Amino acid sequence: MPRKRILSGMRPTGRLHLGHLVGALENWVKLQDEYECYFMVADWHALIDMYDRPREARGAVLDMVADWIACGIDPERSPIFVQSDIPEHLELAWILACLSPLPWLERCPTYKDKEATVKGKDEINYAFLGYPVLQTSDIILYRANAVPVGEDQVPHIELARELVRRFNGKYAEVFPEPQALLTPVSRLAGLDGQKKMSKSIGNTLELGEEATAIKKKAQGMFTDPLRIKKTDLGHPDDCNVWHYYRAFKPDAAPPRHTACATAQIGCTDCKREMGERLAEMLAPVREKRQALLADPAKLEAILRDGTERARKTAKETMKAVREAMGF
Repeated sequence: MPRKRILSGMRPTGRLHLGHLVGALENWVKLQDEYECYFMVADWHALIDMYDRPREARGAVLDMVADWIACGIDPERSPIFVQSDIPEHLELAWILACLSPLPWLERCPTYKDKEATVKGKDEINYAFLGYPVLQTSDIILYRANAVPVGEDQVPHIELARELVRRFNGKYAEVFPEPQALLTPVSRLAGLDGQKKMSKSIGNTLELGEEATAIKKKAQGMFTDPLRIKKTDLGHPDDCNVWHYYRAFKPDAAPPRHTACATAQIGCTDCKREMGERLAEMLAPVREKRQALLADPAKLEAILRDGTERARKTAKETMKAVREAMGF
């Protein structure tokens, strides 16, 4: 029996960080053992926000692909490709756009949130309103059965399911209805402890950072605001560093919780040990990504191979779509 299929991707908007590792990449690596996976560099999606600097988006592609492979994505098992190199993505997106009532798009939480915060509708472009349609095209072009997403993306997968039902009902049964496959960890608090880790906020720890930089950033992490002196009893449940222990050094988390709550260890020592742990954990990722980036021709070859394999599937799908429509 053939394995079920997954499509997932990221926008090439800059260097990847720990949030990407725990929120997506670790899960992707495991899913390769269970599913047939396609991994997409979503550069058309990046253009929604980076239309005034498209070279920047394109320039981030190889760096991101190197991070993926360094973290365990196997391009021999799972095709890695750039979205814009496969024209069928936009072809199918236009067909789906014709089937998408405007109210379906306007009710998406991401659109409603942005509409509520911007000063005028001129700040919302057509692509932002319609990107769930392109996202649906990305998914069903490979007839994916599931999509690994965080909870914030579940409404978009439900929209994809509605569009699939509409297409299949109007023309013929071409697409499976994709299921949302919730990721175990959807967000990682940034080093400031106040928001999710985000490049736009500047509270990140990049996957390719040198050990000295990692340790320095760890020393600046936000800790328990109520603990002023080392002799003060700590509140580890409210401390960002302790949550990092739970994520990256789970065996040490329970004793560290006790030591903090009873003032047996200070915040400086706690952060120093976490910095050492993060530096040790990311060392093999950094070394592998550096080796990959030193050989860009190899990365380009990986993308060419992935594009060839992915486009074969995309062409088969579009053939079935046109036959079903009689177009």
